[in-house]
Amino acid sequence: METAKKLKNHDFVKVYIAHLMRSGKIEIELLHPWTNPLLLTSPFICSLFSTPSLSKNDPNALLSLYNNLPDDLLHHDPLPLLYLMPCLFSHNKFRDAKSLLSSFIASDHPKHSLHHYLTHKHIDFPGKQPSKALLDTSIGAYVNCNLPHLGLQVFKRMKKLRYLPNLLTCNTLINALIKHPSLHSIRQAGEVFNDMLTMGVKPNVNTFNLLIYGCCLESKFHEAVKMVESMESYECLPDNVTYNTLLDGLCKKGRLNEARDLLLDMKNKGLKPNRNTYNILVCGYCNMGWLKDAAKVMELMTQNNLLPDIWTYNMLLNGLCNEGKIEEGFRLRDEMESLKLLPDICTYNTIINGCFVQGRSDEAFKLIEEISEKGLTPNAITHNIMVKWYSKEGRMDEADRIVRKMEESGFSPDTVSYNSLIDGYCKAGKMGDAYRMMDEMSRKKLKMDVITLNTILHTLCGEKRLDEAYKLLDNAPKQGYLVDEASYGILIMGYCKDEKVDKALKIWDQMKKNGITSSIVPYNTVISGLCHVGKINEAIDKLNELLECGLVPDEITYNTIIHGYCHEGDIEKAFHFHNKMVENSFKPDVYTCNILLRGLCREGMLEKAVKLFYAWRSKGKEIDVVTYNTMISSLCKGGRFEEACDLFSEMQERKIGPDRYTYGAILRVLTDAGRVEEADKLMSELVAKGKMQSDNVRSEDTPLEETDSKSISYSEEIEGLCSQGKYEDAVKIYSEVLKKDLTLRRSTYITLIYGLIKRGRRSTSKGSQL
Repeated sequence: METAKKLKNHDFVKVYIAHLMRSGKIEIELLHPWTNPLLLTSPFICSLFSTPSLSKNDPNALLSLYNNLPDDLLHHDPLPLLYLMPCLFSHNKFRDAKSLLSSFIASDHPKHSLHHYLTHKHIDFPGKQPSKALLDTSIGAYVNCNLPHLGLQVFKRMKKLRYLPNLLTCNTLINALIKHPSLHSIRQAGEVFNDMLTMGVKPNVNTFNLLIYGCCLESKFHEAVKMVESMESYECLPDNVTYNTLLDGLCKKGRLNEARDLLLDMKNKGLKPNRNTYNILVCGYCNMGWLKDAAKVMELMTQNNLLPDIWTYNMLLNGLCNEGKIEEGFRLRDEMESLKLLPDICTYNTIINGCFVQGRSDEAFKLIEEISEKGLTPNAITHNIMVKWYSKEGRMDEADRIVRKMEESGFSPDTVSYNSLIDGYCKAGKMGDAYRMMDEMSRKKLKMDVITLNTILHTLCGEKRLDEAYKLLDNAPKQGYLVDEASYGILIMGYCKDEKVDKALKIWDQMKKNGITSSIVPYNTVISGLCHVGKINEAIDKLNELLECGLVPDEITYNTIIHGYCHEGDIEKAFHFHNKMVENSFKPDVYTCNILLRGLCREGMLEKAVKLFYAWRSKGKEIDVVTYNTMISSLCKGGRFEEACDLFSEMQERKIGPDRYTYGAILRVLTDAGRVEEADKLMSELVAKGKMQSDNVRSEDTPLEETDSKSISYSEEIEGLCSQGKYEDAVKIYSEVLKKDLTLRRSTYITLIYGLIKRGRRSTSKGSQL
């Protein structure tokens, strides 16, 4: 028997209504002595909200009553809310309705009782089934609560009931699904688009722009272009956002040739590039290291009466810092100030990071102090840059201190912070601390992302645990990770380093099969692996393949192939390839020079090497310690001692620090030539400067481990449980180890981390589904 029918004749309902009609103000306290608060049950409230004489009047009275209900009715029972909704919708109180739905959804997680009422039949549901307005508004509420997958199921219910959804609702859901970090969400956004067409909802340009953005996120540029072409059939014309979205995707993947073609198409369609268009191109060129091209785009902006803004300058600044041109970066910052473009926190973060990367930490810390002097406040990114640097330097206590300082400054450490710490601990060999950080992430409800996954993949590959790394990568999509090209690239590199190129190519084919479009980095890894095992022709095939994909080879690509030819002793082909690539805008760098010099010297072509060295130097091009060492060593072997010593003196004059290799070569020259006194004098100087001693000390990457029987026993027990998939039991044993202050084997910590990353992500991915 239905509760609502039973309560229609309840005396309390009549008393309650009569009181409300007289007072005009509804609060629980005003019900005494007319009724007992204990009788304010869900059926009673539902009956009250469904009474026509109340629901037709001002809804503010009912809203007041609902907001004063006891917590168990307000946050755990969806029926009072559902009975209130028709009244709110009839008075156009859509904003209030959405706010109440969002509040209930947040408190109802993970039970999702409201969702069950919305997507299933219930006999006590008001009106027997949800209205179009309720379902439409609920979708927006689920999106607000970052639960678009639940909103999608409500959308499916609308389709089943043949309700016509609002276009804004469809676009909101598509946008949320595309931006949600889930394996299938972009595909589901496409399903919403197809469903809305079937239901008769006409898309607008914003709908297409969102879907094009989704295609770009998955590097499905061919599909994105097809979508642009199909817009006209729906009476939609591409706008600047359409082209900018596609341009941004292409530039981020280094596909600048296609970006140029698209820009031309944009102009042919009568669309003028706006500031955002130019900024995207500046960013793309800077990411590729093409700073002159980026500067030309900025000049073009000015010619088109679009002055570069702070974002433009920050992108150029980032490009300069990435190329190690810190001094030019400082000059650009000063230029910004002269143009009344005051550097912001992004400007400072970029230069600070650049200084850290280039080993200029003193300047980086001075800039951090300068931030507050300029009236700016360090943000979460500033702190994360410091955490990353300390972690990279192995100064984990300092990194941990910055994280605590970050919390004191009002910033919550995020996934980026923890990823830096995990990476630092892994590289320092402190696997127990890395595991502790991952466990802390889980407890703080921070989702381990693809960066976390890649860190563990990198650690496993470094330990040559390639089979485990492969298994982790293979299962990662099922566990909710959005695996990217870097994930595959790490494993490809691992197999290449282990000289298992066939296995690396198998991973490559799997990446292609899974629809993951490669950027230049994985291509470079495969080309390097093929060259390393002497498969230079296959490497050239990969070069041609990347060119056909619209990618632009970088210096690493060309240098790798040149090195491959030299490694095979085919110097003629190395120079032929070098010359051909120079014609195609390749700019040889110091690494190119060193590769060619080493190749010539190895093949006994010393005279040609000497000519190349002096020709390179005469053009004012960069020379480093490797260049000098290659020449000094080869001149020594060729018996040309005086020339070797002259180059050694030149190194010292130019302050291109001689290293142990240089000193060793010169000492051998002097000794072999019978110049013992000079050799002794040089040796004495080196010892006095600490050169010989400091270079002979090797730091261990891993700490000494306990080898007592208890530690070994616990390690074996934990590894055994993990191999059986009993990770929770393994964690319990690990807790005992902590209490007893024992140290586990390094391999045990890695096994625990391997288990945690699988279990932790699987639980979060399940939580996001119904």
